[in-house]
Amino acid sequence: QVQLVESGGGLVQAGGSLRLSCAASGRTFSSYAMGWFRQAPGKDREFVAAITWSGSSIAYADSVKGRFTISRDNAKNTVYLQMNSLKPEDTAVYYCARGNSMYNSGIRYGSGEYDYWGQGTQVTVSS
Repeated sequence: QVQLVESGGGLVQAGGSLRLSCAASGRTFSSYAMGWFRQAPGKDREFVAAITWSGSSIAYADSVKGRFTISRDNAKNTVYLQMNSLKPEDTAVYYCARGNSMYNSGIRYGSGEYDYWGQGTQVTVSS
């Protein structure tokens, strides 16, 4: 069973930064794409960023492009989301997720393409 545990959320003023981490259990972390999603109150869960298993391809939602950076450290079984220039509209619960097939070289944008999810970490950006 794979477990994903997010950390790093919190309360920050607009313009500030946070770094989210997602630690994964298991020995096959490096074989799977990873993604970050978020869900604001009353809204659907939305794609934020994704990285392929090798790290060779990365993608971002237009709303975070240029401000957020996804990365992974396969030696530590951890994926990160560096969030800079935060805005109040970034307020949401942030989830990391694991892609549902090994060694897939494409970016996965849909939540249905991920099979394991963390419990989420709250990010609140005050104006």
